[in-house]
Amino acid sequence: SIGRAKQIVGADDDLTNELDDLLRLAVRERMIADVPLGGFLSGGIDSSAVVALMQAQSASPVRTFTIAFGEGGFDESGYAAEVARHLGTDHTQLQLSPDAALDVIPELPRVWDEPFADESQLPTLLVARLARQYVTVALSGDGGDECFAGYGRHFMADWLRRRQQLPFAVRRTMATGLNLLARAAREDMLRRLPLGPGIRHMLRSDRLKRISGLMGARHEDDLYQRLVTPPTANLTRRGHPIPAHSIPKLDGLLSRLLYDDMAGYLPGDILVKLDRATMANGLEGRCPLLDHRVIEFAWRLPSNAKVRDGKGKWILRNLLRRYVPDRLIERPKQGFDVPVSTWLRGSLRNWATDLMADIRHDGDEVLDSSKVDRCWRNHMQGQDCSRELWSALMFQAWRNETRKTPWAAHSRQLDMAGV
Repeated sequence: SIGRAKQIVGADDDLTNELDDLLRLAVRERMIADVPLGGFLSGGIDSSAVVALMQAQSASPVRTFTIAFGEGGFDESGYAAEVARHLGTDHTQLQLSPDAALDVIPELPRVWDEPFADESQLPTLLVARLARQYVTVALSGDGGDECFAGYGRHFMADWLRRRQQLPFAVRRTMATGLNLLARAAREDMLRRLPLGPGIRHMLRSDRLKRISGLMGARHEDDLYQRLVTPPTANLTRRGHPIPAHSIPKLDGLLSRLLYDDMAGYLPGDILVKLDRATMANGLEGRCPLLDHRVIEFAWRLPSNAKVRDGKGKWILRNLLRRYVPDRLIERPKQGFDVPVSTWLRGSLRNWATDLMADIRHDGDEVLDSSKVDRCWRNHMQGQDCSRELWSALMFQAWRNETRKTPWAAHSRQLDMAGV
């Protein structure tokens, strides 16, 4: 079991060699297809590693696909293009504009067929649609963050845990300072400072505010709960708690977080997003990083092979250095984030306003309309509440869509009849 997995002991190069062999095999097996095959390439560590091993085992240029944004701090397409050039892939890029996002939004409730609110569902759906024009199977880098500790909460876990040893008064003062910095970021007071796009992205108001909240944790269990509780929980009414996963006895905060991601976030969000987006376009998505042998290897790694020097996915970075230059690896993680915050104040505002009216009208037991209204006002005044708002808006969009279907009308008739 995961809780009793015996750790691997070995030199860094030996561990990297073993991962290289395992992942190379996982990629090679998933490249077996009698139809055209390609790969998603975001420019991040996970997809770059998968594509690098694809190209290393292919006699011809691999087809790769990515999405580009116009907004700074979100667009990784330049890195994806550089990785593609270095590896020699046949690369195709799609520019995603706010207007294109608005066009595809009405499709989202029908594609996912359930309340689903990961804003990266937009580019995932569109990159799958792009890839399907050329290939029938696409390999993805999904699973790398959950296996090898790639999220901010992972490589902040040890930093936060060590600061739990500080007196609570000191941590409270640090939290106050972070709140002031968050306010400066929200009011764009940092615009005159010579900061690069990556740093500005890290200094987003919502991120600083979340770290401030984490600094106020009383003990490690409290810190764990704060790390795994989604911000959207603030918009629901009491009586609808977020389901908790049964966590086995694990050593260390990092292992607990990784298990929670593997048991909940990965199958409940990441893989749902990929599966719906690809299958809606007749495309098969495959994930080499979720090969059972790679997962078993990852769980047997010591923590410092995952998080080291304040960075996550250390061993995966080490592997990728064998295939691409350092300058394409050592940069701030951006993920597949979408500039929804800006869009909600611009081209998506009318769409959001209509759904806000529906939320107020329904006034049900799930969403607290007064909290959603307050969140909307704060966002319009400059505070970044896009994550919370997107969840509420997508829930309402899904609910509106279900009312259009024949089975929904029949279900209401049965309810009225007391059946």
